[in-house]
Amino acid sequence: MIIDTTEIQDIHSFSGLESLNEVYGILWVLVPILILILGITISVLAIVWLEREISAGIQQRIGPEYAGPFGVLQALADGTKLLFKENLIPSRGDIRLFSIGPSISVISILLSYSVIPFGYNFILSDFNIGVFLWIAISSIAPIGLLMSGYGSNNKYSFLGGLRAAAQSISYEIPLTLCVLSISLLSNSLSTVDIVDAQSKYGFWGWNLWRQPMGFIVFLISSLAECERLPFDLPEAEEELVAGYQTEYSGIKFGLFYVASYLNLLISSLFVTVLYLGGSNISIPYIFVSEFFEINKTYGVFGTTIDLFITLAKTYFFLFLSIITRWALPRLRMDQLLNLGWKFLLPISLGNLLLTTSSQLFSL
Repeated sequence: MIIDTTEIQDIHSFSGLESLNEVYGILWVLVPILILILGITISVLAIVWLEREISAGIQQRIGPEYAGPFGVLQALADGTKLLFKENLIPSRGDIRLFSIGPSISVISILLSYSVIPFGYNFILSDFNIGVFLWIAISSIAPIGLLMSGYGSNNKYSFLGGLRAAAQSISYEIPLTLCVLSISLLSNSLSTVDIVDAQSKYGFWGWNLWRQPMGFIVFLISSLAECERLPFDLPEAEEELVAGYQTEYSGIKFGLFYVASYLNLLISSLFVTVLYLGGSNISIPYIFVSEFFEINKTYGVFGTTIDLFITLAKTYFFLFLSIITRWALPRLRMDQLLNLGWKFLLPISLGNLLLTTSSQLFSL
């Protein structure tokens, strides 16, 4: 039997092309994810620096200024320090729960970024149930906090974990009802469709004007979900030392620190997407709106403008969250639960009822 060497070479070249296509396909999937993670990391570092500078300005003191120009590398220096610190584990705690808890909190929040439309056709994955996927995934984070509190074998940590679970349950219900009202107005659960529905009518089509009460309830509930002052009861230092993170040190403590800022950023992004039109900036009676119509194009410049507009709106709400931290005192636990169950829940239910009635009458 005679085998042609040219046929063998063709077979080898074909198999080589197949393997290259497989590698290219894997890279095509991984590159957007890595770019998103890099952008999130830079945003978290920027938020930490902004909070320290704004807090210093409010308290009339000097903020970070030595690590890099204007102290911009201070958060990076703190993270490097935590990375090389020793990880202490309680001798009588549950090691598995103690180790898994911080990872669950961070990963569950990171997955939520996949449904955020940063611009026109600039989204990692456009699911038909995007907003409820975010709610479902973000509800896993308090489980990680509860696991951390229980696995620490510390009464303060356990009380902090219980408070985190109770607070999350209390404020997720009104937050979900507000999201449901937005979905009824947009006739979709996709974040891309919600942004497109607001862009049809320009500035006055933003859900902020059609859902003012829902906007206020969503803003308060998202602050409570982020456990920011005045809702930071799970880690109240006057009562619980440091709450669920009392026994943590090193990089595991740093993961909790990162998770809080990741949660704050994703909440501000969803406020922008659900109520402020996302990347839409059709401001009436201003000539600049005609210039920003270029974001309808498919080029890199249009995508950059979309990203800039989305982040500008997002950082405005981040600024409000930082100001709120230093302007309002911490609530008591009973006040926090009363606000969620006795005020925000009835208001969000009434808002959902009005939205449903208006949609039915408009048919």
